[in-house]
Amino acid sequence: MSAILRTAVRRQALARSHGSLGCTTTTTTTTTFSTARASILRTPAAASVARSFHSARPALYEYDKDIYGFRTPRVFETPDYSEAERGNRNDNANLVRLVHMYRLHGHKAAEVDPLGITHSEKIFQLDPARYGIADPKRTFPVDGIVHVGEAADPAVSKSEAPLEEIIAHLRKSYCGRIGYEFTHIENLSERKWFAQLVESYNYKKMESTEKKRIFELLSKSEVFDHFMAKKFPQVKRYGLEGAESMMIVLDTLFKEANLAGIRDVVMCMPHRGRLNLLTDLFEYDPTALFHKVKGNAEFPEDIPAAGDVLSHLATSVDLTYGAQKTPVHVAMLHNPSHLEAANPVALGKARAKQMYMYEAGQESDCYIGDRVMCVQMHGDAAFCGQGVVTETLGLANLPHFTAGGSVHVIVNNQIGYTTPAMNARSSYYSSDVAKMISCPVIHVNADHPEDVAHATAIAFEYRNKFRKDVIIDLIAYRRMGHNELDEPSFTQPAMYKNIRARPSVPKLYEQKLTAEGVVSDSAAIETMRTDYFNKLDKHLEASYNYTPKADTLKNKWSTMTIPTTAVTTPNTGVAIDTLRDIGRRSIETPEGTAVHPRVQKYHIDARLRKVEDGNAVDWASAEAMAFGSLLLEGSHVRISGQDVGRGTFSQRHAMLVDQNTERTTIPLNNLVQSGTSSDSTNRQGKLEIANSSLSEFAVLGFEYGVSWETPNRLCIWEAQFGDFFNGAQIIIDTFINSGETKWLRQSGLVMLLPHGYENGGPEHSSCRIERFLQLCDQTYDVNEAPGDVNMHVVNPTTPAQYFHVLRRQLHRNYRKPLIIASPKSLLRHPLCTSPLSAMEPGTTFLPVIDDPSRPTSPKRVMFVSGKIYYELVKERTSRGLESDVAIVRVEELCPLPIGELRDVVEGYASDGAVEWTWVQEEPQNQGAYTFVEPRLRELLPEGAKLNYHGRKPSAAPATGISKRYRIEQDAVVKGAF
Repeated sequence: MSAILRTAVRRQALARSHGSLGCTTTTTTTTTFSTARASILRTPAAASVARSFHSARPALYEYDKDIYGFRTPRVFETPDYSEAERGNRNDNANLVRLVHMYRLHGHKAAEVDPLGITHSEKIFQLDPARYGIADPKRTFPVDGIVHVGEAADPAVSKSEAPLEEIIAHLRKSYCGRIGYEFTHIENLSERKWFAQLVESYNYKKMESTEKKRIFELLSKSEVFDHFMAKKFPQVKRYGLEGAESMMIVLDTLFKEANLAGIRDVVMCMPHRGRLNLLTDLFEYDPTALFHKVKGNAEFPEDIPAAGDVLSHLATSVDLTYGAQKTPVHVAMLHNPSHLEAANPVALGKARAKQMYMYEAGQESDCYIGDRVMCVQMHGDAAFCGQGVVTETLGLANLPHFTAGGSVHVIVNNQIGYTTPAMNARSSYYSSDVAKMISCPVIHVNADHPEDVAHATAIAFEYRNKFRKDVIIDLIAYRRMGHNELDEPSFTQPAMYKNIRARPSVPKLYEQKLTAEGVVSDSAAIETMRTDYFNKLDKHLEASYNYTPKADTLKNKWSTMTIPTTAVTTPNTGVAIDTLRDIGRRSIETPEGTAVHPRVQKYHIDARLRKVEDGNAVDWASAEAMAFGSLLLEGSHVRISGQDVGRGTFSQRHAMLVDQNTERTTIPLNNLVQSGTSSDSTNRQGKLEIANSSLSEFAVLGFEYGVSWETPNRLCIWEAQFGDFFNGAQIIIDTFINSGETKWLRQSGLVMLLPHGYENGGPEHSSCRIERFLQLCDQTYDVNEAPGDVNMHVVNPTTPAQYFHVLRRQLHRNYRKPLIIASPKSLLRHPLCTSPLSAMEPGTTFLPVIDDPSRPTSPKRVMFVSGKIYYELVKERTSRGLESDVAIVRVEELCPLPIGELRDVVEGYASDGAVEWTWVQEEPQNQGAYTFVEPRLRELLPEGAKLNYHGRKPSAAPATGISKRYRIEQDAVVKGAF
């Protein structure tokens, strides 16, 4: 059997067994859809689909089975065609072909473009004459071919119908103002279900109350834009004019979610229409909004934060629909100006929220996605142009990343800034990229709000049934330019001549409702608009005396503080007996597990020896002890990245794989059950090992979203090699580095970036630590306290230091991103070990480690950071210079430990030291030197100079020529003396 087939078999078996968040019974969620629309295709024989391949071949592997965090959706299978239906399909094969062509190509003939830019085509595949069935009066049996509803009950299909009725039904279903793409879905059951849903959909008239709700939202959005244009004509607000139906999409989504029992919606969106949505649907205080529009801060002036622009504001709101007693909580996330960068963040937060419910015991009987839904808003040009969209879509169905299906809404302006579609993409639709994950797409004409509501309800029904992503392509236009100060006719004169001649979407809908008699009093309509305008005007007046409040550190974050006062210095040590127990349990496997012999010898047996001895614990063992001790304290740990289960350098082996069955075990998740905890009633936390796709941008953004959800989970993203974070630079710049100062949102995300010059070449040597230090905001004035820095950057050189800094991350009463320049060769370096006593109670992370041999009268003091320390110590010993040269390790680079360094400098200065040197293996324009030098030199004795020794400035981090590397490294190490 090929590897591809083995993978398919394995995934199918696992999907059937492990979709639940721990449930033993299956629950079915109902929505406001009628039973007819929600039903699966009826057939006379209701037998399940029997796929001979799967029934004949059981899963060969059990990879990830029973692993914490492995989540997949329910699997639904529609009944196969009955014998009679198969016979009917064979007898009427040409009708089958015609029906399939409507399902496949009908969207191309649909009237989904309000501007008519993409004209509805005459699709020759839809001509019945091509299939020899041109007689419109000919009657066909339709069982197993197409659902043609009875007039009395569209949910019940006729058994036969004339061709003209069949075609009329197909055109109504597939060629109206909604176009469907679903035939690319790989799963037959999903395709059949979708066709049944579309063809049996009952386009019943909306109640007048529903229509008035739509009209109210459209009108309020338009009035808001007009108000802003009048009061703030020079403000770029990125209004919603032309795409007001976006409000209907979201209102319908939230209503369906609320009625289906979803508790939380996590949402991200770009700038277009953001202020309309905040004010008109999300109940954001217009007074606060206008306060910000006038150039004021969105939080109290005494909070030392930078804030963000108007179009990045965020909020959360509880919305209740119908007779529901429990609201749906909708949280709109902050976003940067980098389009689509917030998508993976929202996905990560949505998954973490659902997992939190499960871990807290709130939801033990639900599947992923039952209670939390992710909604991602997009622009048409960005959806097909930004690579992070593709990366995030790639996470959608991965067991350790899925959030149970996202609803994607493309607000399709049919232009990207000034670039038309023909120059913006190579595909027919901007949504085509989503077909890579078999994602159905629903295109809908935004000029027709009721069709928009229908399309949205169908999209939600699919998502809620299959827990997979779905796309709503809201084809609209942009009445203004990219912003209100832009003139779009410079580049699109024909398009904007068309747009400016068109009535607005609210006006078109008003005309429709007036014709139907739903609204008839034009004076009342105008009064409604005027009242809302005047309401906004009153809020504008109130904004002059408005004092904002700090919207931060609430709910799960209420125990945290802004680290300016009341900061804790935690004791991160753990009892030695507990550490030994964790070390032993960290390599235990179920009886009968066939461990790889090299793993047994070099990992399991070696760890047992080191743990029992207690004097030389290596890096991976210290990490396991850090993880295990946090788990025993009830915290959860999630480590994500490429190959993190084993570790890039085969050092971690946090998951052990049976060599016969591929059944995996994570020993650290069985600590309490194994009797490690003295109080077995305590529920230990769980370790989630999330081997990721080959993505950095989306995966790092996802983990940042996880870290936003709760402060009590240690969230780690590990790069294969340190330099690989480059692919995620936007997440670092716009979220990790600046998220707190812009939005007052803390994150405790840890980045592990393997770093060290070991002949690995330009991209496998450096984690470019200088880039992170350049982003750090520590003051240059050494006489000032370091203050509340935005990130912590460390380069630890012992396993104990690594142990403590990981535990410190959860034991402080605030959260900061932690950047760790993690080791490669030090993972197995014989000198890079720690005794258990260095991790016992009373010990903690040391920002500076003075020379252990502490020369009494050194002439020279070297300051170093990272693994170069061990090479320098070896060279010093070989030269017999232990009494002449002191080597001081700077373990924490930001905040640079000014107090500790001052003490070290004063101590050695009093002992007669006269030469001070910063030594690093990185080039001079890289590494920590440029960050440390202006601060460290101010701590030296008056008149003293801080020398530099290391590689000369270089464009590349390292050479790729082995001989040159050895020459350079020798020059750094030996030349230092």
